[in-house]
Amino acid sequence: MRASTLPSKRKRKLTEAEFLRLPDDGRKYELVDGEAREVPAGHEHDVIGMRLGARILGCASSRRGYVAGSQAGFRMLNGNIRSPDVAFTLKERLPDGKPSKGFEDGAPDLAVEIVSPNEDAADLLRKVGEYFASGAQQVWLLFPETRTVNLYTSPFTVRTLQPDDELTGGDLLPDFRCRVRELFEVE
Repeated sequence: MRASTLPSKRKRKLTEAEFLRLPDDGRKYELVDGEAREVPAGHEHDVIGMRLGARILGCASSRRGYVAGSQAGFRMLNGNIRSPDVAFTLKERLPDGKPSKGFEDGAPDLAVEIVSPNEDAADLLRKVGEYFASGAQQVWLLFPETRTVNLYTSPFTVRTLQPDDELTGGDLLPDFRCRVRELFEVE
């Protein structure tokens, strides 16, 4: 039998509607290239995300935008559904200035990912690129293992902040500032 006559083993891609109907098994998933991909997360991971979200919420005027956690989904231009650990979206970018009931079209203005030790670097960089291609202004990658933050202001402009450096929200969140080490302090 020639190779050209072998049946294809390619899996059918999930639609967004099928992705939404997947059973809840307690894990976090994103829709990537038509497949439900598990995103590594754990308790410490979520504690860091919630604490950061609360800090952002405390300095982001409710008149300016919305802070969301890892359950919010954002539809990238390429069709992938991404769920950053923390997101901030300006009201002016949302239809009627309010969040949608389902997935939001485009990336949040700020997407924050808390990086697990087993995450693939190429996948992370792809995700950063997707966020910017879909409208993000900033992407923060938090590394709990090294207590550092990679602050992206474009897909190719990154600054690595050390534990004693100050992280600020720039023009997007002008009142946000903290020492990087404070993001990882779990009491």
